[in-house]
Amino acid sequence: MALRGTNQEFGRPYNRRIVLESIRLHGPTARGDIARRVGLTVQTVSTIVRELEEHGYVLSTREEPRGRGLPPATLRINPEGGYAVGIHVTPLGINAALINLSGDVIESTYREALNATPDHAFKLIGAMVLELTGLRPGGRVLGIGMALPGPFGVESMSFIGPTTMAGWKDVALRERLEASTGLPAFFETDMAAAAMGERLYGLGAGYSEYYYLYFGVGLGGVMVHDGSALRGAWGNAGEIGHIPVVQDGEPCPCGNRGCLERYLSLEALRRRNVSDAEWVDEVGPIFRNAITIVENLFDPETIILGGLASTDLLERLAGSAANLPNSVSARGDRTTPRVTVAHGGQHAVLRGAAALVVSGVLSPRFGQIFTTERGRGRDLLHSKGIAA
Repeated sequence: MALRGTNQEFGRPYNRRIVLESIRLHGPTARGDIARRVGLTVQTVSTIVRELEEHGYVLSTREEPRGRGLPPATLRINPEGGYAVGIHVTPLGINAALINLSGDVIESTYREALNATPDHAFKLIGAMVLELTGLRPGGRVLGIGMALPGPFGVESMSFIGPTTMAGWKDVALRERLEASTGLPAFFETDMAAAAMGERLYGLGAGYSEYYYLYFGVGLGGVMVHDGSALRGAWGNAGEIGHIPVVQDGEPCPCGNRGCLERYLSLEALRRRNVSDAEWVDEVGPIFRNAITIVENLFDPETIILGGLASTDLLERLAGSAANLPNSVSARGDRTTPRVTVAHGGQHAVLRGAAALVVSGVLSPRFGQIFTTERGRGRDLLHSKGIAA
């Protein structure tokens, strides 16, 4: 994804985000390299960098001289320059974490809350945010990101069954989240949030085209194209778990039969009540067919397995894909594996939810996608002390 500065449209706030994103992606990096990369003058970049340094977003370091003259100073993101709170709401409970700009989990916490009502959930979230932000008194908290099961706004699928949030229909998520925490708020499906986190902090940073297959209570997936998660017309692309794969198979709460997540998900594993190894042997053929479907639909560089499943379980599934059926991905010139495993562990979605904040507040491209119409007129960097 090319990052280019501009003298129009978003002006200086946009250019600040361009420079900051370039440092985050390519740091440690020099001012001259940033200028060439984003199409701004060195003087403009230097002015912006000075502001970012003054407000603690970036750090400048200089190597010891090895000859005549001083080597150029290089810039990198200051991990403690800001924090985001990631929230993951599931039918089982609420996870939360305080995460710095490098994606490091400072602390995490959990509250069991089976099928929590919105009122109960937002009350818990408010208390959890106070607990976490109290660990960094005086620290700059950029916002809060919440991930929860999708799909959103589909009458027959969104609020029915064990993999969704029953009772959450018509909840004003962003407004409720801002009201309960006092922070700029962002939200996404758990699978899209995890894919975003993978792009910023994980294996996804090494690919421009990958598919993130999310194993949660249910099953979902997101195609990441040129650094962006493809979300569809209503933000619900990726509900691969509701592709019928077994003729006259198990009934699904969505109203169909034989849906993929009835066989391939953590909820499916729980219902089978067998060991991980036995379950992988049972669902291996279905899993391999699902991989082939994804490859033929999206032609990704690789498919990354992630989500809430343990790394050990994901590794077992990846191992079962050693002999995949033929697809457009079965190329002789491949340099990447067809299936690989993310290593975010249980914090994968929390990092992803925090990534929504980092992207929404700091990234030039995603900041225009995830902020509300009301919020697009204000510069959140400016609200944290940087002059417009």
